[in-house]
Amino acid sequence: MKYTALGDKQSSFFLFCDFQKKKTVLNLILRLKRNAKQNRKEGIRIEMDDSKNFLGTEPVGALFRRLAMPAVVAQLINLLYNMVDRIYIGHYDPSGLALTGVGVCMPIIMAVSAFACLIGMGGAPRASILMGKREQEAAEKTLGNCFSMMVIMSVVLTAVLAMWGRNLLLAFGASADTIGPALEYLNIYLIGTVCVQISLGMNAFISAQGFTKTSMQSVMIGAVLNIILDPIFIFLLDQGVRGAAIATVLSQTVSAIWILAFLSGKKTVLKIQKKNLRIHGKILFPCLALGASPFIMQFTESILSVCFNTSLLKYGGDIAVGSMTVLSTLMQFCMLPLSGLCQGAQPITSFNFGAGNAERVRESFRILLKTCVCYSVVIWIAVMIFPGAFVRLFNSGNPQLIEYACHALRVYAALMFLMGIQIACQQTFVAIGNAKTSFFLACLRKILLLIPLIYILPLFFEDRAFAVFLAEPVADFFAVTTTVCLFAKQFRQAMSVMQGKKSRD
Repeated sequence: MKYTALGDKQSSFFLFCDFQKKKTVLNLILRLKRNAKQNRKEGIRIEMDDSKNFLGTEPVGALFRRLAMPAVVAQLINLLYNMVDRIYIGHYDPSGLALTGVGVCMPIIMAVSAFACLIGMGGAPRASILMGKREQEAAEKTLGNCFSMMVIMSVVLTAVLAMWGRNLLLAFGASADTIGPALEYLNIYLIGTVCVQISLGMNAFISAQGFTKTSMQSVMIGAVLNIILDPIFIFLLDQGVRGAAIATVLSQTVSAIWILAFLSGKKTVLKIQKKNLRIHGKILFPCLALGASPFIMQFTESILSVCFNTSLLKYGGDIAVGSMTVLSTLMQFCMLPLSGLCQGAQPITSFNFGAGNAERVRESFRILLKTCVCYSVVIWIAVMIFPGAFVRLFNSGNPQLIEYACHALRVYAALMFLMGIQIACQQTFVAIGNAKTSFFLACLRKILLLIPLIYILPLFFEDRAFAVFLAEPVADFFAVTTTVCLFAKQFRQAMSVMQGKKSRD
């Protein structure tokens, strides 16, 4: 019995040792599996980092062409939202009253767009800079905070404009003949305010990651749909101005859905996540500060439209206001490709600024400046030589309006060739995070110069309507001169500071 007991004890001991060996081997296998899984994750992370770093490694010239072309096409397509509406409306009502009514709505529509710029155009460069610093989590928090703020802002804007839209239209230059079509357009447009904000503002975050082709596709989807729906609602269903607004809202809604699907999907680097939707002041306020410049640029277009329309209604009547509608649309058409070029350069400039690569920032700006100047000179020559061809796009049935608008266009766009310099310098300030200077320059041209000139110049000219149009080139001259002087000094300082930090590191 003792022997048996001893044998049982030995058997139990060996069984225990065998179990311990198996347990050790099992733990080793599990540990190896965990390490392999971790290595795979690390490999995926490194691969993703490499894919994001193309903004800091590929040749700047080739990268600029690759990013800028889709951005320019996207801007031109984006303009179709407004241009197609106005072209169809101008031909639907040859009297020009419907076109003028829609033109009176433009200050409000531009104000809505301005708030999208405040959040999107401020948050997107901020996200690019954070990506350059390898702060992925902070960049995604920026995206989430900006999305939440955009939705809140859309709801507030819809409520405010629904209550005071009529009074604003009358203040913006609507007459007894044009208030009807203006209200028809605005009341329907307001239904899609949230979608408009998302399609304009959140698309900037797609471009900021270097996905400019996807950004172009999101714009193209809405624009093509708008072109298809406009004649159906305006002419076939005989909805006129209402039909144009319905087509715009539907197309912007589809575009917004496409953008949200991408920013929530697998292909994007920065993703909208529920955990990042809660707004934090430390994250949002720097975005709003950086977005103040594009906001001022866009919002003051709304104020300028009011100033131009009220002054021209006083000095030239409805035909002068109708001409201004044509001119403002043409200027948007001419200037939006410049914005597209800047959007193409922005991810390159912001990423490399965050990464501390001064030489690539300089090269990006040089390419942007040359391209913007060449484009603005070419388009200026075309406008000066063939003004009638541009004006007839919007109205071919009113000879008096065509003649008046052609003359006004040559005055209004006299120094348009300088705008390439202005926009390249100002948007580069935004791209490198210089909120103060970009804000000042945005205020300078429109608030400090152009608006006062609209009211001052008519005091010195017999043709006061001509003097109102003349305010534009006079303001352009002084604004560009100031911008060049500031940029030459501050950009050089920013590059010196960046190189000093890099040498210390």
